[in-house]
This record gives sequence, structure tokens and C-alpha cells, in this order.
Amino acid sequence: MKRNEMFKSWLLAGLLALFITACATTQEEITEDGPPPEDETQMGTGVVTDDGTGVDATGVAGVDDAGTTAITDEGPMTALEMLEQTEGALSNRTIYFEFDSAKLTSESIEILEVHGNFIAGNGEVSVRLEGHADERGSREYNIALGDRRAQSVRRVLLFQGASTDQVDTVSYGEEQPAMQGHNEEAWAKNRRVELIYTVN
Repeated sequence: MKRNEMFKSWLLAGLLALFITACATTQEEITEDGPPPEDETQMGTGVVTDDGTGVDATGVAGVDDAGTTAITDEGPMTALEMLEQTEGALSNRTIYFEFDSAKLTSESIEILEVHGNFIAGNGEVSVRLEGHADERGSREYNIALGDRRAQSVRRVLLFQGASTDQVDTVSYGEEQPAMQGHNEEAWAKNRRVELIYTVN
């Protein structure tokens, strides 16, 4: 009888040890299947960092790395491509002025600083500054006012590093209005300098 009880005790202890070992093994398997330390996954000889989003370094979620083509950087945009952009300071190529004034606003100066840096950094670029005035005043006066406005813009561009060979000015006075009309809305649109770019 004692032998039978002793056998049961050993059997119970053995089963308990087996159960504990099985639980520990399952826990180890879960740990091994989980993410490696510091979210790094070994792939071949390189290390790919996983940010937890499921998107790998190619930027495509759930796509196997084998057989995919790497995305190559085509380099910086050319001057022409930059000028073709429809947003940003370079896309704003008209500078407006107050009545009978060639003074630039702080907003206009910020825009022109971007243009000046662009011209200075791209030797193949040249710009023609076309000065305009509204219809009020004599033809001669408006030609002179358009020229003063173009010269104000030119000074900022040269200050930013554009060369004198890259910047030309011309004044059309009141001859080429942007907007027809005899009211303040039309006059405000006509008091301007337009930046006309050429890429050689």
C-alpha cells in the first residue's frame, strides 16, 4: 500500500514537472516568434529596422523583398522643373505695388529673396523684369514708374546673388494692362512687375 502511494506521489510529481516544462517551452516559442530586441529583423547580411507599421524599407506593406526593384533617387530637379512647379514662392511671379509707388512690401521682398537665391544657384537661368503701371498719369510718367518698379525688384535679386547678366529690366508703363477697367480693382492688378524666366 505504501508502495502504491509512493508511486502515485512520484507520478504526480512527474506529471507536474512535465506540465511546467511544457508551459515553459510554449512560452519560449512565443518569445522566439515575437519581435527581436530593438525591432530589428535580420535579412540576409543587412539589418532592416521595423517601425511597427508593417511597412518595410521599400515603403510597401506586406510585400516580400525578393524580386522587387529598388526605387532610385533621380537626383535634384532641374531649373526648368522647378519653374514648372505650380506651388511655392517660385510660382508667384508677379509683384504688386501701391499707387504711385515703387516701394516693395515685406511680403514681396520674401518672395523675391527666394527668386534671387534660385537665380544665383542656376547660372543657366535669366529673368526679364517687366514693369507696369495703371492708366492714371501721363504715358511718360507711367513708363518711368514702371522702370522704377522693375529696378526695385532687380536690386533685391542682385542682393541675393543673381548676376547682372541674368537680370534685365523693361518698362511697359500702362500699355499692357493685366486687367481692363477704370476702377481700383483693375488698377491694383496693373501696378506690377512680372518676372519672365528663360532657361538657356
